[in-house]
Amino acid sequence: MSLDHYVTLGRSGLRVSPFCLGAMTFGEDWGWGSPVAEAEAILTRFIERGGNFIDTANFYTKGHSEKIIGDYVCQRHLRRDQLVIATKFFANLFPGDPNAGGASRKSVTAACDESLRRLQTDYIDLYWMHLWDRFTPIDETMRALDDLVTAGKVRYIGLSDTPAWKVAQAQVTAAFRGWAPLVALQIEYSLIERTVEGELIPMAQELGLGVTPWSPLRGGVLTGKYTRENKDDVQPGRGERVTAFLTERTFEIIDTLVRIAQEHNTTPAAIALAWVQAKPGVDSTIIGARTMDQLESNLVGLDVDLESGQMAALDAVSTPTLGFPIPFLQAAHNFMHGGATVDGIASVAFPMAPTSDMERY
Repeated sequence: MSLDHYVTLGRSGLRVSPFCLGAMTFGEDWGWGSPVAEAEAILTRFIERGGNFIDTANFYTKGHSEKIIGDYVCQRHLRRDQLVIATKFFANLFPGDPNAGGASRKSVTAACDESLRRLQTDYIDLYWMHLWDRFTPIDETMRALDDLVTAGKVRYIGLSDTPAWKVAQAQVTAAFRGWAPLVALQIEYSLIERTVEGELIPMAQELGLGVTPWSPLRGGVLTGKYTRENKDDVQPGRGERVTAFLTERTFEIIDTLVRIAQEHNTTPAAIALAWVQAKPGVDSTIIGARTMDQLESNLVGLDVDLESGQMAALDAVSTPTLGFPIPFLQAAHNFMHGGATVDGIASVAFPMAPTSDMERY
C-alpha cells in the first residue's frame, strides 16, 4: 500500500492517507522535539509521498506546532485544500482563566478562533475534542461544534480519548437533533494497548466512526530499541510513559515482532504499524516523527502485507484482558451456540448443561 492509497474517513466522503502525520513533536518548546527546519522537511517528505492528513492540537508545543504548520503552508504557497488538517480543543493555554479550557460553548468557540489564527487558515478540516470534559453536557459541546460547521470554520468533527458510552451519547444526540455527526474516533491503539477492542472500536464501527490510532508504537517501545538487557539503563525523553511498559509481556511481543520482521526483511516498527493498520475499524494510523529517519522508518510499514498466520501470532502474544461484560458475553455467546465458534470468537470453557436438562421444558 502506498501513502496515496486514500481511504474515506468513517461514514464520510473525506479522503485521507492511510498514515496520518502526527505533529506533537513539531517544535522544541517542551524541551524535546523537532527544530522548525526539521519539522518542515518532514512535512515536505510526507506530502511528496502522497500524504495529505496532518494531526495536531492547540497545546502541542504550547501552540507552536499549529504555527509551524500554518507558516509552512503559507510560505510555500501550497493549495490549502490539498491538505486535511486536523487539530484539537480542550487544553487551557491561558492559566488563570477557567473558561479557556474544556468543552463548553465559550471555550470551544474561542479555541477554534485561536487555532485558525495560528494555522493561518479559514477552516479546520477535522476538529477533535481532545478529552472528555465531564463538567460540560455533551449536547452543549455538540451544538457548539455544529455551529462551527454551519459557520464554515470546521468541516468535520470527531472525539478523542472519550469513553464509548459518552461517544455513543454524542452521536445519537447529533442524529436526533440533526446536527453535524461525528466521523472519527482518535484513541490509543497498539500491540501493547488493545483494551479498546472491548467497546471503543466496536462502537466506532457500529456508529460510522473511522478509528485513527495514536501511539501505535507506544512511544517507541515497539521499535525494538529497548531490550531486556538495556531496560534498566535507558532514560527516554518521555520518562515513565516509556519505562512503565518495559515489562516481560512487552518483550514477548517484541520477540515476535523481531521474528516476523526478519521474515519480511524489515523492522519491528514496520511490522507493528502494519498490524495496527490492518485491524478492523482502523482507517488511518497516526505516526509521529521527530526526525526524517523516523519518518522514513515509519512509512515502511505501508509496504508490509502481513500473512494471516503472522497476524494470528501477534494477536496471540498481545491478547488483552478485557473488562466486563466482554468476557461474559463471549462465554454466553458460545454457550448459546453449543460451544461453537461464531463470528471468529473462539470457544471458551463454559460447560454445557446436560442434554436432558436442556430439553426438559
